[in-house]
Amino acid sequence: MKKSIRIGAGLGFYGDAWEPVLASIEKGGVQYIASDHLAELTLAILQKDLQRDISLGYARDVVPMLMYLWPAMAQRKVRFICNAGGLNPAGAASAVRDAFSAKGWTARVAVVTGDEVLEQLSGLAPAHMFSGAPFDTVRERMVFANAYLGARPIVSALQQGADIVITGRVADAALFLGPLAHGFNWNLGDERPASQADLDRLAQGLAVGHLLECSGQGSGGNFGSLQAWKDIPDLAHIGYPIAEVGEDGSAVITKAPGTGGRINFDTVRQQLLYEVHNPHAYASPDVVLDLSTVALEDLGQDRVSMTGATGHPRPQQLKVVGGYRDGFKAEVTWGFSWPDAYDKALAAVAMVKAQLADKAVPHEALFVEFPGLNSAHGALAPLPDAVALAELNEVWVRMVIHTLDKKAADGFGRLFPWMALSGPAYTCGFQGLNKSSELLGIWPALIDRQAVESRTRVEILQT
Repeated sequence: MKKSIRIGAGLGFYGDAWEPVLASIEKGGVQYIASDHLAELTLAILQKDLQRDISLGYARDVVPMLMYLWPAMAQRKVRFICNAGGLNPAGAASAVRDAFSAKGWTARVAVVTGDEVLEQLSGLAPAHMFSGAPFDTVRERMVFANAYLGARPIVSALQQGADIVITGRVADAALFLGPLAHGFNWNLGDERPASQADLDRLAQGLAVGHLLECSGQGSGGNFGSLQAWKDIPDLAHIGYPIAEVGEDGSAVITKAPGTGGRINFDTVRQQLLYEVHNPHAYASPDVVLDLSTVALEDLGQDRVSMTGATGHPRPQQLKVVGGYRDGFKAEVTWGFSWPDAYDKALAAVAMVKAQLADKAVPHEALFVEFPGLNSAHGALAPLPDAVALAELNEVWVRMVIHTLDKKAADGFGRLFPWMALSGPAYTCGFQGLNKSSELLGIWPALIDRQAVESRTRVEILQT
């Protein structure tokens, strides 16, 4: 009988739902759950947490989530891999260990470190990955920098018997490739060169990870097909996707029985193309995936097979996401009601701009949008004609200021309250008048992989 591995999707972002993960554990026959907690901007959120408390800096949902899942995981011997460590994987692992110890639960928790590269970045001074801007423009403002690790440290952690693996910044799909490479003993190219067969297996595993990394989006959630989204059943109880993978990397994408959502050709292919800039060269730390050779076959009954991925040698550089201090923002939202709601909103925006000019308020940018009219698609959203605009029941306005001066951000909200009695009629709903926040800009870059991988470590904590 051929060996296979069943791996289930965990979270797709910090704050995602836990219940579908439990359904995959209890009813989906999975051996592994891989959970992606980190969007690029999530690191900026975690940096602000870390500034307030040096024990934080990780996705704090990981502790209550694992407390919720562990009884079912332990009973079925399901192993869990996640990147919830964020900027402080050691802190996350310690928090999980302490919570488990308080319950008397026994687990081997692995922590992967070494993705933090802020010190190296200063010496390497990599240009902005897309704009080519020189590093010196942000050098003194950088506050964090983390490289995208691949599957190797996850494999190492699992080889050491880890029940739970907590990493920092790891490439999303590598969270899934790691347990597959471990379970099938795939060659990652570290000890011996990867053959074309090796690369194709890794490419299949990476494609599996890409299909599962966004939780319910791979099983009918966020489905964008015109009208067809209405046919996705029971999204309130959606099941996250599960992959049943063979030793050659061939996979069947499915979900736990009795759960909502849908796995079919269309929902799977939508996720396959998600966030793919070049389908011929989807780069990861472990392999470069050519998606153009992938074949999908709808098997019916929420099962789609995926075969044919082609792999190319891994890149010599790793992507880094860095964060730098980029000033402050403040935003205010308020609205106007009929009649002439849109014209009143335009007049009020002009009044705020006049005050900014009168007071010489320093700012880098001022952003204006009208929620319900153009906030989803911006300039691509055509406004209604003049007659329709004049008859709108209500119009809301959102104004955001970006400034390097904290005092200017703190004072932005004071430009609005007086309009309640002295501006256009029938205004309401002011929000955000007393709020400002620090902004962190994102600095993507490429650096030599050896500068990172030589520092990567795996430590096992026993609860």
